[in-house]
Amino acid sequence: MAHAMSTGSGVVLDLIRAGLATTRPALIDELGWSRITLARRLDELLAAGIIIVAGQSDSRGGRPAESFAINTDAGLLLSVDIGGSHTRVAVTDLVSTILIEDQADIGLWEGPDTVFTWANQVFDYLLRQLGKTRADVRGIGVGVPGPVDAATGRLAAPQIDAQWNDVLVQDYFSADYTAIFAVDRDVNIMAVAESRLGWPEHRDLTVLKVGLGIGCALVLDGRVYRGARGGAGDFSHSFRYGDELCSCGQRGCLEAVASGYAIRRELNALGYRIRTTGDIVALSRMGSPDAVRLLAAAGAEIGNALVDVAGLLNPAMIVIGGQLAEAGDPYLSSVREALLAHVRAFSGTGLTVEPSRLGNKAGVLGASLIAQDALFEADRISHLTR
Repeated sequence: MAHAMSTGSGVVLDLIRAGLATTRPALIDELGWSRITLARRLDELLAAGIIIVAGQSDSRGGRPAESFAINTDAGLLLSVDIGGSHTRVAVTDLVSTILIEDQADIGLWEGPDTVFTWANQVFDYLLRQLGKTRADVRGIGVGVPGPVDAATGRLAAPQIDAQWNDVLVQDYFSADYTAIFAVDRDVNIMAVAESRLGWPEHRDLTVLKVGLGIGCALVLDGRVYRGARGGAGDFSHSFRYGDELCSCGQRGCLEAVASGYAIRRELNALGYRIRTTGDIVALSRMGSPDAVRLLAAAGAEIGNALVDVAGLLNPAMIVIGGQLAEAGDPYLSSVREALLAHVRAFSGTGLTVEPSRLGNKAGVLGASLIAQDALFEADRISHLTR
C-alpha cells in the first residue's frame, strides 16, 4: 500500500482493488480528501482505462452512489508456477480470475531453458485460444523453486541446482512482451494466494509446499516475510536426521528423510517405478501399504520440525499445500498429530493444521497476484496517470 499522505491516483486504486472503499463517499471517508481532489484522481484512473464505473451502490439511502472497480478487460496477466517435477501455467484477467491453464511434468532439474521454452510455447497457444496476443499481456508473474533477490528480481545464488543461479526471468521471454515482471519463490507465491484468497480471516500463517522438496513460507501480520536475501522459511535443511545425503549437498537434512525425493528413493528401492510426486499420490490412493507408511512417517518428521516454527512465530494456522498434500490422510493427520503432541501448550492453543484451500491452483493464483501487485503498484500508477 502507498503512504497514506500521498495524494496520487495509486492510493485511490489501492483502496478500490482491496475492496476497502469503492464509492466516492467511502473513498472520501477513508482518505480525508476534498471532493475535487478525489474527482480528479478518479478521472485520471477512468481516462487511463484502469477502472470502470461498475454500477450503483445504494449505501446511504437517497441517491445511489456510483461504485468503481478494476477494468478487468484492460489486459491479461500470465502466471507460471515452477516446482520440483511439475510446472503449471495460467492466463488470468487483471483481478486474477483464471481464464485458461495448462501443466506439464517438467520443473527445477530440467533447467530454465527447457521450462521457459515450454512456457512460452504454451502461452502463445493459450493466448490464441482466447483470441488475444502478447500485446494484451500487462504483467507476468513467476514462482521459482529457490530464493529471489527482491531488489533485482534475479534468483539469488547459490540455488539447489546451479542452472538457476543468477537467472533473470525476463531474459527468457520475447521482447514482444511489454509486460511488468514479478518473480518470487514458489512457496511464497503460494502463501500470497493462501493468505489473501484462501484464509483471509488469519493474519499469521505458516505455509508449507510439499512436493519433491519441502518449502516453507511465513505470513506475518498479513504479509509474506522474505528475509534479507529472500531465503526466509528455509527450515527443511536443519541437520538432525541421520546421515542421508540431501539434494543441497549436506547430510541429515529434514528434506533428505521427509520430502517427495526421500519417499521416491525409498519406494524405488522397494522396486516401484516412481518419477513424480503425482506417482506417489496415485500409489497411496490405490492403498499401497508402502506408500501410506512412508507418507505417514514423512508427515510425522515434518510435524516434529514444525514444533520450533510454531514456538518462534506463533501462527494461527499451518497450511499444507503442494502436490504431496493431495495424498490427504494419513499424511496430513500425521503432521498434525506430531506437531500438536510436542508443541508447547501456549503455542499449540488454537493452532490448526489445514490442507490448502486453493489446492493445485494456489501457485498460479499467487503468481497472478504478484503480477497484479507490480502492475498496480501505487507510485507507478500515480506516475502513469498524472
